[in-house]
Amino acid sequence: MQNMDWLTYLIIILASYRFTHLIVFDKITEFIRKPFLKKEKTKDGSGLEHTKNVPTSKFGYLLNCYWCAGVWSAIIITIAFMMIPDLAWPVIFILSIAGAQAILETFVGVGTKVTKWFSDH
Repeated sequence: MQNMDWLTYLIIILASYRFTHLIVFDKITEFIRKPFLKKEKTKDGSGLEHTKNVPTSKFGYLLNCYWCAGVWSAIIITIAFMMIPDLAWPVIFILSIAGAQAILETFVGVGTKVTKWFSDH
């Protein structure tokens, strides 16, 4: 572990980022979160009603909290990398590519919106 090079470390970080996003935000894993969340209606300062998902348990909070899930996904990925590297590495590598792609897409999407805003004004 002490001899880990920076590229491997970066790949693990990106994989952890993507795995966390998969758990907390992605539609494909909504079925995992749904039993642990309930919909609650709230009103904002202007009186508009909004619906948000509220955790019903500590496990629901874990699945809904990006920071909490990030710690656990980092632990899972690190343990998998250390204990079963031959099995874990292909998954980690794929998650890291998807994570980097998601970050790039965010910047491209923001850049596209800014460019459109400037062209409209």
